[in-house]
Amino acid sequence: MENNEAFEEAIQSYSEEIKEIARQTRKLIYKVLPQVVEVVWIRQKNTGFGTGPKKKTQHFCWVMPARHHVNLGFNYGTELPDPKNLLQGTGKLFRHCKIKSVADLSNPDLINLLKYATTHRVPQVNKK
Repeated sequence: MENNEAFEEAIQSYSEEIKEIARQTRKLIYKVLPQVVEVVWIRQKNTGFGTGPKKKTQHFCWVMPARHHVNLGFNYGTELPDPKNLLQGTGKLFRHCKIKSVADLSNPDLINLLKYATTHRVPQVNKK
């Protein structure tokens, strides 16, 4: 995982606390899937992660900062096993978790949800 200038630009308008939560969320995604493909949308302040660059067919999650938390969203959230009811939202497929502190990222239920998402309805990542 390298520093991504576009990611830093997308989060630059947020507080230092929110920027650090966003960076650590990104770091967790890379820890779960080191070969993840990252696509940053600077104007939308949103970063998608997948097994390839295609948002609708290859992405499994996204990171989007907000004023008091960072959303860790899941493209197929309604279909993911969520026994601890971590996911929020009302969309047809998308769901998200509000990450309010770096400590939230050590929740094993959240990590398991992320691991499952990397394999659900997305093609396998290309091995480099």
